[in-house]
Amino acid sequence: VQLQASGGGLVQAGGSLRLSCVVSGATVTSATMAWFRQAPGKEREFVARLRYTGSQYYADSVKGRFTISRDNGKNTVYLQMNSLEPEDTALYYCAAGPMGLIASQAWNEGAYNYWGQGTLVTVSS
Repeated sequence: VQLQASGGGLVQAGGSLRLSCVVSGATVTSATMAWFRQAPGKEREFVARLRYTGSQYYADSVKGRFTISRDNGKNTVYLQMNSLEPEDTALYYCAAGPMGLIASQAWNEGAYNYWGQGTLVTVSS
């Protein structure tokens, strides 16, 4: 299974970006897909999760601003990021985990089996 993340870049505060994660070797409808991020000098943290059922779960810090979605035909997962803040600056990773990953483990990076290479998002003030 391979995950290829893209879409990062430099944006001003208040702007928007959409990250993409193309999956090969597995289907996005038979896995739990997620986005994590790692800011400079900090540990990697959970951002959003999309279950095979379509249900979504977000970190409090991004709730209402970010949306995780998928395109089944393109086998791709997206992260639409609006109202970006300088605190959102980080390397963003997509991850794939078991279809049956329970909700209480959505935040746990150890529960995900496959990771993309990361795409850098920089938000200027």
